[in-house]
Amino acid sequence: MSALRLRVLIVDDESPARARLRSLLGEIPEAVAVGEAASGAEALALTHDLAPDVVLLDVRMPGMDGLEAARHLNVLEEPPAVIFTTAYDQYAVEAFEAHAVGYLLKPVRKEQLAAALARAGRLTRAQLQKLAAAGAEARRTHIAARAREGLKLIPIEEVQYFLADRKYTTVAHLHGEELIEDSLRLLESEFGAAFVRIHRNALVAVKYLERIERGADGQYFVRLRGCAAPLAVSRRMAGELKERFRI
Repeated sequence: MSALRLRVLIVDDESPARARLRSLLGEIPEAVAVGEAASGAEALALTHDLAPDVVLLDVRMPGMDGLEAARHLNVLEEPPAVIFTTAYDQYAVEAFEAHAVGYLLKPVRKEQLAAALARAGRLTRAQLQKLAAAGAEARRTHIAARAREGLKLIPIEEVQYFLADRKYTTVAHLHGEELIEDSLRLLESEFGAAFVRIHRNALVAVKYLERIERGADGQYFVRLRGCAAPLAVSRRMAGELKERFRI
């Protein structure tokens, strides 16, 4: 974080809520509002442009909610600290407390905001995954990949397959390929209904499956719509795949 005033990005889909936070920050000498966003996707773009120290992030927003936006922010090489603002009921607030992340109950008060900024810390990947699992909508709508120009968001609906290779996982989608650090185990647990494992190192999107082929040597492959090259299927997975999809 900055050694001077904390640079704060305000993210909330409601204009009055943003105005209140901006006003409160104006009364806290240690912090300054550097920008505002009305959605999770806009927050990601502004984070790249403004490099805030802290993001005040509304939990419930249409489209990409605050939990998903926070998970994408954590992909950055130097992610900002995140403080969630929430009107959740007490049960949900307990989930935030249990995983030791910053949160503020609406309506936010100056003293609470100042204290949260003073102790703001970066979220670990484990904390974010636990928080997402505690929420009603744990499944991300996009995959975020780190790129030179910032975060690249790939809609899950456009992902054809995930292919793991040591530390990284390749995301093949309708417009190319990207590298991410999510494990296949994590991706399978989150998107299992939409993807199927064909090999210990590969998950393919069910919607893009076209057929299974068998080579002269007995090796099985799958053909995916929009992919020129076939993907190898393990013998153990081949029978289950043919039985499940009849392709």
